[in-house]
Amino acid sequence: MYVDQYYIMLVVPALIISLIAQAKVKSTFSKYSKAASKKGMSGAQAAQLLLRANDITDVRIEHVAGSLTDHYAPTQKVLRLSDSVYSQTSIAAIGVAAHETGHAIQHARGYAPLWLRSAIVPVANFGSKFGPLLAIIGLGFGYGTSGSGSPSAIGTLLVDIGLLLFSASVIFSLITLPVEFNASHRAIKILRQTGTLDEEELKGTKKVLAAAAMTYVASALTAIASFLRILLISKNRRR
Repeated sequence: MYVDQYYIMLVVPALIISLIAQAKVKSTFSKYSKAASKKGMSGAQAAQLLLRANDITDVRIEHVAGSLTDHYAPTQKVLRLSDSVYSQTSIAAIGVAAHETGHAIQHARGYAPLWLRSAIVPVANFGSKFGPLLAIIGLGFGYGTSGSGSPSAIGTLLVDIGLLLFSASVIFSLITLPVEFNASHRAIKILRQTGTLDEEELKGTKKVLAAAAMTYVASALTAIASFLRILLISKNRRR
């Protein structure tokens, strides 16, 4: 019976960490969603205030369906806030809105990591979909089973191409980390400067953003673990 030791050693722990991170962000957001902001400002109103405070007038704020589906679209200059943020007046909603506004500020200020992440999105998306698939096909396509006992040319080529494509997805997940951490830092700073939230409220907001940041760390760990698994399997079969 074949046991994928690398999946157990690398991917499973990363997936467990990811599940814990997801549960943590949901529970933390739920907790602070019950804490109404003292100024009664909604997520959309807070985002608008923070944009104006940074002299950003060309970014639209839109409502998007779902919960925690908030995002900033640099190419369209649109800040989209979800059902749980757009019209809600909790410190959690304001924190998430401020975080997404942080991305708009990054864009306006020419923050290099955001530009780089946006530039590799097409390659990263393609790589995450087809990289692992090509590598797995290569591993099963007579890889390492040529008549001479050496890796078959087609199998080796597919694995190498798959790993190269998959690496773009890994790089994307790593670049995402400083982008997200910086956006949260900007969010807390501008919330404090504008007095949108007081210091007591900011404590809760920091916890929400910290929990959200851990999901990106977990995602990066999962991507790295999956990449290393395929790489190690391929190296073992080349021996």
